[in-house]
Amino acid sequence: MAYKSLISFVTSETGLESFLDMAATMARRSDAHLEICCLAVDTTQAVGFVGGAPAVMFQETLNQLQARAQDLRDKVRARLDGLALRWSTEDAVVPMGGIASYVGLKARYSDLVLLPSPYGDGRGPQDELAIEAALFEGDAPVLVLPPAMTSLPEFSRIVLAWNQSDEALHAARAALPLLASADLVNVVIIDPPAHGQERSDPGGLLTTMLARHGVKAEVAVIASAGTGIAYTLQRHLRDNAGDLLVMGAYSHSRLRQAILGGTTRSLLSEAATPVFMMH
Repeated sequence: MAYKSLISFVTSETGLESFLDMAATMARRSDAHLEICCLAVDTTQAVGFVGGAPAVMFQETLNQLQARAQDLRDKVRARLDGLALRWSTEDAVVPMGGIASYVGLKARYSDLVLLPSPYGDGRGPQDELAIEAALFEGDAPVLVLPPAMTSLPEFSRIVLAWNQSDEALHAARAALPLLASADLVNVVIIDPPAHGQERSDPGGLLTTMLARHGVKAEVAVIASAGTGIAYTLQRHLRDNAGDLLVMGAYSHSRLRQAILGGTTRSLLSEAATPVFMMH
């Protein structure tokens, strides 16, 4: 299956032009439709209206947010206009607590969600919430692009993090269009359990499945030596010239109030290459 419906959610002008260029490149590679949703996030609380004055203030804030969303949309249209590409835009004002429902609904009917890294200048909790919403409410694969990247790599050497979890398997299946077109997929297994189901042939069942889809895969079993999973994966990516990391997002049940944490947060905050995730 190819990715034919791509969607992105942008909340800031920071790095917008390079992000749009990479999103457009991804859409052209898949001959896909690209939708860009321009969000102005309302962090105010519409409570305590007395005598009309607070309501007037709230309306003024809403007007400012609508203008911000429309301005962001205009900048997106100006960047995409004239490209040989099928694209559309939407602008919306969403409360911080409404990000999950808005992003989740839109992501649910998309093949792949493209998002900028939620960390760095111009980013905030709304960007973390957008990623979580796409993964959990949208049940969609997410491709996160690092802030320093200005052009999309070819994804010719992919590192797939494998730990036998449901999340890792979902990510591998969702990434099949990218894995099948890569020159090489390096399936990396870090600190495999001594008594696990795959102890005699780590990654063997996965690589057999991938091979039947035409994926050229190899297995690397490595030890973290106490340095942590995120650091070990980043080092392995560099050592193998990987231009994409495919991984399952989260390894434990997620509390509904939680923001990205653990290995997922560490990888996204330090990643120099795109990260493809699925829960």
